[in-house]
Amino acid sequence: MGSDLLAQVFAACERTPGATAIVGARGRELTFGGLRERALRIRDRLVADGLARGDGVLYAVEPSPDAIAVALGVVAAGGVLVLADPGLAPEILQARLRLARPRWVVAGSLLYAVTSFAPLRALARRRGVLLPGLRDPLPELDLRHAYTGRWLPGVPRDAVRLRDLNGPPTGASRGDADDPAAVIFTSGTTAHPRAVVHTRASLAAGLEIFRDRFPVEPGDVVHTDGLMLGLPALIGGATWSMPGPDKLIFERRVTHLYCVPVELAALVERVERLPESLRHLLLGSAPAPPAVLRKAIAAAPGAEVLSIYAMTEVLPIALASAAEKLACTEGDLLGAPLPGVGVRFTEDQELIVSGSHLARGYLGEPPHDEVATGDLVRLDGQGRLVLLGRKKDMILRDGFNIYPSLYEPAIAALPGVADAAIVGLADPVTGDEEVVLALVPGDGFQEAAVRARLPALVDAGALPDRIAVLADFPRSSRRKLDRAALRTAIRRP
Repeated sequence: MGSDLLAQVFAACERTPGATAIVGARGRELTFGGLRERALRIRDRLVADGLARGDGVLYAVEPSPDAIAVALGVVAAGGVLVLADPGLAPEILQARLRLARPRWVVAGSLLYAVTSFAPLRALARRRGVLLPGLRDPLPELDLRHAYTGRWLPGVPRDAVRLRDLNGPPTGASRGDADDPAAVIFTSGTTAHPRAVVHTRASLAAGLEIFRDRFPVEPGDVVHTDGLMLGLPALIGGATWSMPGPDKLIFERRVTHLYCVPVELAALVERVERLPESLRHLLLGSAPAPPAVLRKAIAAAPGAEVLSIYAMTEVLPIALASAAEKLACTEGDLLGAPLPGVGVRFTEDQELIVSGSHLARGYLGEPPHDEVATGDLVRLDGQGRLVLLGRKKDMILRDGFNIYPSLYEPAIAALPGVADAAIVGLADPVTGDEEVVLALVPGDGFQEAAVRARLPALVDAGALPDRIAVLADFPRSSRRKLDRAALRTAIRRP
């Protein structure tokens, strides 16, 4: 049995009960003592109303300080958070719920109201938001309900109220470190969804790896919307600052900032320079193109700019500084494996990882002690991981295997290029692939100049058949490059 996520968070709350633990986007603050007390009161209420150890809980609470207390309370009651975004298309959510089979729904009262009345759902749909009915998202499930916020029409009449809970906590937290804490969906079709099961111990181990690399202490301010950076902040006694308007990173004197690369690029376009208080700027969730790395360095010259390599199954795996990544010309540098991360390679160079922070397994499948990343990776002379490409993205042309990530960073670093991607378009008859270099132009872009530089950057067997210039690249809901949509965008009529 490893460390327990709950025990670590609650111990931090007891050390500095009067200090500010979380600041929400609208400025609402919650102290460490208040966070613990609120979470434990929620635990007691859910247990008293029948939540059993191991019950899945569809979690649909808007990010806020109280939302973190609710999540901790659910886990302390023995529940398992089912993180299936209710904003997904209804048929996708239903497929995921059939796999997870939760017993409870915990949601904000406003979300219940919006999803319970057809006119409000239609208004949301016109604004591009697809919301399924949370009162009965899957008819074959006999769901219990709980809600945060004030009661509103649309909240089920028998729903458990999680607001205005008074009195000291009376019970004890259920379960132990090896109990599942969260079910996180990663991919899969409507017919075959896939979800990762993390335990309290595996999440705690991942947080410890983060804290070893990014030690935080009281007085630090960590600005993020992600649990895997917000929770380590709390455990270290720092303040978790939740994103809102850009000015908050200056007003709150943020010391640690986490961004998805596309968000960081947009942020520095708006503010140019990041606050001088910033010591660490972390980029993750998607590859960071060279242009974004250069912008990050320029916007935060006094901060350490790092790119995180991770996957939902095992968080984190490796880190690399922006300067190191820009200096790497043969593939995308991921960095040395972090302490406690085990790595091995298959014959075709696919990276396999293991460690105490590895998720228990995939929901409905046997437990595993290692996981295939789907990435083709080599070790350089310094023991660092260098990404060659995604296994599924490998292009086959004239018998030559082409790994896009081996060349994309160098091309994206050329003057006038904002981003670059290489994709293959398969011939329906022969199966051989046309190699297309897609480019997003930057300042001073000249296609002829880029074409002239390619032979020095790309192996002869991987030179593109043609170049396609787009205003921007399509991205998935997880803000990663959507190569399937990119193929559609550049396919000839």
